[in-house]
Amino acid sequence: MPVIIYGSAGRRAISAGLTSQTFDYKQYYPEGVDLTPGSKVHNLIVDRVLERAQESAGVMQNRFESWNEQDKFLTAYKRLDTEETGILLNDDRKPVSIVFPYTYAILETLLSYMMTAFFQEPLFRYEGYSPDDVMGSILLEKIINLHCNKFKVMLNLHTMFRDAFVYGIGVVAPIWKTSSNGLFEGNALINIDPYRYLPDPNVSVDNIQNGESVGWVSDTNYMDLLTEEAADENVFNVKYLDLLHNRTTSIYDKDESARHLRFSSTKHLSSSLKPITEIVQYMKIIPKDWGLGKGELPEKWLFRLAGDQVVLTARPADFDHDKFPAAVTSPDFDGYSSTPLGRLEIVSGLQGVLDFLFNSHIANVRKAVNNTLIYDPYLINTNDLKDSKYGGMVRMRRPGWGQGKINDAVKQLQINDVTRQHIGDSSFIIDWMQKTTATDSSAMGSLRTGGPDRLTKAEFQGTASGGMSRLERVAKVIGLQGMQDIGTFFAEHTQQMLDDEVYIKVTGSWSEVLYKEYQDSISRGRMKVSPADLDIAYDVLIRDGSIPGGDNSVSLKMFELITKQPELSQKFDIVKIFKQIMQSNGAKSIDDFIRRGAEIQSNENIEKDVQKGNLIPFDQAI
Repeated sequence: MPVIIYGSAGRRAISAGLTSQTFDYKQYYPEGVDLTPGSKVHNLIVDRVLERAQESAGVMQNRFESWNEQDKFLTAYKRLDTEETGILLNDDRKPVSIVFPYTYAILETLLSYMMTAFFQEPLFRYEGYSPDDVMGSILLEKIINLHCNKFKVMLNLHTMFRDAFVYGIGVVAPIWKTSSNGLFEGNALINIDPYRYLPDPNVSVDNIQNGESVGWVSDTNYMDLLTEEAADENVFNVKYLDLLHNRTTSIYDKDESARHLRFSSTKHLSSSLKPITEIVQYMKIIPKDWGLGKGELPEKWLFRLAGDQVVLTARPADFDHDKFPAAVTSPDFDGYSSTPLGRLEIVSGLQGVLDFLFNSHIANVRKAVNNTLIYDPYLINTNDLKDSKYGGMVRMRRPGWGQGKINDAVKQLQINDVTRQHIGDSSFIIDWMQKTTATDSSAMGSLRTGGPDRLTKAEFQGTASGGMSRLERVAKVIGLQGMQDIGTFFAEHTQQMLDDEVYIKVTGSWSEVLYKEYQDSISRGRMKVSPADLDIAYDVLIRDGSIPGGDNSVSLKMFELITKQPELSQKFDIVKIFKQIMQSNGAKSIDDFIRRGAEIQSNENIEKDVQKGNLIPFDQAI
């Protein structure tokens, strides 16, 4: 990758003509600070943000070549050589080199497991610290689950999981979002493209909060920025962008990925739409050193720089949690690297061998299906042999008439298929790709078909449980990384930014508890929650990585044993055990099936009612 060297960004901004016209933004600037383009403080911010972004981009760009290979595998892109291009031009029905899509199958298996493990209601679970916090944690859980459904957070999480397996890192930024109609606001996520991520390269991928900065590059447009400026007093200087001809950034001036190669050679932003690229950077700074205040201790600030020349935002981050608002997932991290390998990168070499084995066999077959003949031009009419339009009729030349030498005149050249074994070898490569990524046939939903004996129940259960335990480990790591951080951000942002009362549905889990506690406040299955109800201390509960619908045969046997043994049934709560078994099999909203108001009578009362004739055995009632 090329190394970009910056000069003075401030002097470059002045020469770009930004001072040819001025706009009145002073009331929106931080108190006592002049951030007019071309001013001393403005140019200082531009230089330092660009410097930090370039340092980060220089490290990230070292990974782009490897990431591009994964993009090609997953989009089935294969660059054809001159020979194969000619083959397609002559006859597009003939096969040419392809990408054998096994990496894609592995990715689908990994994503399916993660979705099953994490995409359960509620998406994030909370538990109160003290007894006084219990009910508030339940309400907080309900509200955040409402936000997740409204703003489709699961789609962002799916992209985060995919990036983590493909590139080694999946990054999201939690935001407080208002719906387009302005009627609803709450927690949401935005995905950060790993190709445009700007971390602090001096800290490991799982430790970004100890770094000095975190940021990313994003695309927007002039109209959206004008709208945002009108709604948010912390956004300013947008009108200066209309004075610029080039409003993109030199950090990542184009799409560095290879996702688009199958359909086009590169990705361009339409100039007619006035594209704008901005650098979003959260940084720890000393305000006094930057001319942004009198503070002499490090503070977290947010900077937005558009087109490498115009500062759109410069303000303290102002989060109660005092953290960088970003969550990173890296299931195959080593605890030290800032850009670890992705799981699919580890098997990229095997994918390349698999493609070679398959494509070399196809190329050999393509050549073999064409007749390779050895003939005597003294005895055979060459033109007839080349032209098959007469139904394959070939005339002998006069010297061969009546000589009975037809068998000696032409012969098919025997070609041995040296690549015949390649298909069998491909199965060996696939087997090792499965073992490496913990995505064997059972995890993919297929069973073993080879071998002298049929697949036994014990073999299937043992293989499946072994593969699932490896995937559970991966899911636990993801839960401790990105999912726990996102859950914490969502809770803290809700406590800080929720201003209005919200209605929640009293259904599903915790509904029985809420009905007992807030019976007078619930109407038609709805309950009003105020921000004061959420002023609690809490813990984020992490899912254990297991998936519902697994093997519960042991649990069912234990449940039957407990119900049949009086001593055990007195010690264990049978209802709770039954709920747990139902949940592990994927059942949802179990509490909706409970009959409310029903009372369980003691054996003594039942015997008395039988003697009185109020109750009779069930078989006598039929």
